[in-house]
Amino acid sequence: MIERCNLIAEPQFAIHGARCTMEPRVTSYASIQIVDDRITRILSFPPALPDTDPRPADIDLSGYLILPGFVNAHDHLQFALFPRLGNPPYLNYVDWGEDIHAEFADLIAIHRKVPKEFRLWWGGIRNLLCGVTTVCHHDPLWPELQREDFPVRVVGEYGWGHSLALGGDLRQARAATPEGRPFLVHACEGIDEKAREELWVFDQLGILDRNTVLIHGLALDDDGVSLMRDREASLIICPSSNKFLFQKLPDISLLSRIENVALGNDSPLTAEGDLLDEVRFAMRCFGISSASAYRMVTTIPAAILRLGDAQGAIKESGLCDLIAIRDTGQDIEDRLHTLSISDIEFVMIRGRVQLASEAVFARLPLVAKKGLELISIDGVIRWLRAPVRALLHKAEDVLGRGEVHLGSRRICIPAGFEAAHAC
Repeated sequence: MIERCNLIAEPQFAIHGARCTMEPRVTSYASIQIVDDRITRILSFPPALPDTDPRPADIDLSGYLILPGFVNAHDHLQFALFPRLGNPPYLNYVDWGEDIHAEFADLIAIHRKVPKEFRLWWGGIRNLLCGVTTVCHHDPLWPELQREDFPVRVVGEYGWGHSLALGGDLRQARAATPEGRPFLVHACEGIDEKAREELWVFDQLGILDRNTVLIHGLALDDDGVSLMRDREASLIICPSSNKFLFQKLPDISLLSRIENVALGNDSPLTAEGDLLDEVRFAMRCFGISSASAYRMVTTIPAAILRLGDAQGAIKESGLCDLIAIRDTGQDIEDRLHTLSISDIEFVMIRGRVQLASEAVFARLPLVAKKGLELISIDGVIRWLRAPVRALLHKAEDVLGRGEVHLGSRRICIPAGFEAAHAC
């Protein structure tokens, strides 16, 4: 059982000295004033002048660029510690599932010995490390995901079915979806006729409408996209998973006709890596522009998932979910081509510091440092608000010392370091 972290209530404070991203190409040096989990005021000021008189609880992020927290539209958090599995190419997701359970049964069984509650926490940490502040978990909303001290926000109001072949009674699942909330389902995940026809079966079942969110959509053709437009359905794509499993990418010329298309990073079972890895892959291999990619991990998934509270943006009265990277003078659209976990040096969720680099940690007031623990990810050292030592020990008890990875990245506790205040 994971002990509950002691969450310290933050006093009223401000983040100052940084350049703040109000729109992808619109930034301003600003003081962001925060009370509880809300941004109460954003005060712009000339870069040569101090913004406010600092208070003991304030955080100086001069030299950094502040962004809204990213929204990961699709993940399976319990698989964060798994490696990539498969012998591609496949025709559809059913073929892949049958193959890995036959070929990698022993490996899957070993990883499942790590209790699910701990694997879910590693899924949260995997998202936190790359600047995700809200993630949509495509599976049951396990109690662990609803804890206030879970590393990231997890979308809580949604309906879901796994897929047409593996999802049980999809009409019942759609009927059980809260009114006005998204209904998430894998669809058209493959390259054969079976995958292509799934969309039309959904329509015949009466579950394709403006609240329906299809995931993958690789087999969509011109008629399928027209049907999605008619039904006002949305789409979440995970192109690196498609490339790995089927040696094919979605048709960007078709997908551009769908009003709302977001990016998700899927799980390490099939994906290139985390959400930032997926963003870079989508821009490099899929032809998505940096402007589109930015929207696909901020405002578009926030709209698809009906998040509200200005998630995916920085606004007065909105939730205080922020990240920060070193300010090179470039805007975020220019930075996306190279952005990775090594660049994410600060994450704040609900007005609490959830992640800090060593450089940022040194600037934090004492109250913000309390509860942070050290972790190393392929040599990148971060302070996280999570019980990383306990989580690592639980995983190593099963997988072996030095054998714990998030995707391909090795996880360890930095030698010679001690946590400031363990949970």
